[in-house]
Amino acid sequence: MCVHPWQFPYERETLDLLRDGPKATGELCGHFDSLEQCTVMQHLRVLEAADLILVKRQGRQQRNYIHALPIKEISERWISQYSVSAVDLLARMKLQMGGGGGG
Repeated sequence: MCVHPWQFPYERETLDLLRDGPKATGELCGHFDSLEQCTVMQHLRVLEAADLILVKRQGRQQRNYIHALPIKEISERWISQYSVSAVDLLARMKLQMGGGGGG
């Protein structure tokens, strides 16, 4: 069974938080009031193992960064398939509605 981190709300929310810029692990732990620190760190390890975040140590602090390249590749691989179909569908609809003229 293949489990993907973006299937889980805490992982998705963490990625949303990191989209705004890097965050210290303690800062992320403070965001999730209902979770213990060790649980938040487990979620971070899942994201790191999936190559969706990068973790850098700065002194005593760990900084977490979104790893945009794999996310971009996932987007291009999956979403591009559907976007081509959607554009084709819109073009056919335009032709059927009589909007096939130039301009």
